[in-house]
Amino acid sequence: MNGLAGDARTLARGVRDGAEESGGSCELLVCPPATAIAAAAGELAGSSVAVGGQDCHVAGSGAHTGDISAAMLMDLGCSYVIVGHSERRTGHGEKDALVHDKAAAAHAAGLTPIICIGETEQERDDGRTLDVVLGQLSGSCPKDLGGTEVVIAYEPVWAIGTGRTPTTGEVREAHAAIRTGLASHLGAEAADEVRLLYGGSMKPDNAESLLALPDVDGGLIGGASLKADDFLAIAGAVRPA
Repeated sequence: MNGLAGDARTLARGVRDGAEESGGSCELLVCPPATAIAAAAGELAGSSVAVGGQDCHVAGSGAHTGDISAAMLMDLGCSYVIVGHSERRTGHGEKDALVHDKAAAAHAAGLTPIICIGETEQERDDGRTLDVVLGQLSGSCPKDLGGTEVVIAYEPVWAIGTGRTPTTGEVREAHAAIRTGLASHLGAEAADEVRLLYGGSMKPDNAESLLALPDVDGGLIGGASLKADDFLAIAGAVRPA
């Protein structure tokens, strides 16, 4: 929940121009607040940078004042939507079943859902990280989605906006477990094609080491996405496979 329409235009132009200059070593996606999607999409039209939403409702329309449907996001030029972000799970009480239904609704409308999963600090301290993450994965990801139809983002809640980052070993362990969990959930072939993003205080100074890890296919960027130069620096840390 940052920025007005003018801010979104400025940020989108910066990302667009930087992506054009660099030639692009990876896919770039920006997910502005709902009120700024149209402004950002206007600046990014015709570029290689995709646009997404931060959340959607399970219904296509109806008496849901204040909510936004996946079809509405499509209408604004979105191709992706984040569902189940930890701030939605924590601040709005969203459970796996609701996240599952939002992901299904997004897919039905033509969007690619980015499903977020991750443990709290207490759950990690209790040694429950993998149980929590795999439970959320199983409950949140529709079984008929695989390959490029869905993206999974691992975001340890205790690392979001805190400046704390898991060790590379901890990230590697979590992502390997998620890939194995996806294979059980979707089948090995579909699981191998799913992109796994790491989200949790990824910044220009740690992006290269995190993005080089096995099963880390990209990043879900938070605070560092508010400055085009920082966002582009993270993109520049991607090394083609």
